[in-house]
Amino acid sequence: MPVLVVMIIISLAFYVYYKVKAYRSQKPIEKQWISAKSSIALGIFVASFGLNQLFLYRSSISLIVGIIFLLIGLGSSWAGFRAYKHYLPQVINESGTQK
Repeated sequence: MPVLVVMIIISLAFYVYYKVKAYRSQKPIEKQWISAKSSIALGIFVASFGLNQLFLYRSSISLIVGIIFLLIGLGSSWAGFRAYKHYLPQVINESGTQK
């Protein structure tokens, strides 16, 4: 499906962008916060890849691999979102600005 291919490419681009941004960050909490965003992007990438695998091929091995990728991707996105919510107030305090 072309929609899933576009999602795969965009989420991979966001993952690379956030990893480079986290590597270049000087503040430790901000680095963890940006790394959480990259974890969300990587989870979406893996889940989209697994979902694409489910639609692309119709074999039992493809079904198993697709389900495993989908579960791992959703778990990674969920963990990244929880880390993002955890670090957000600390990043605001670290930067010295209130939103």
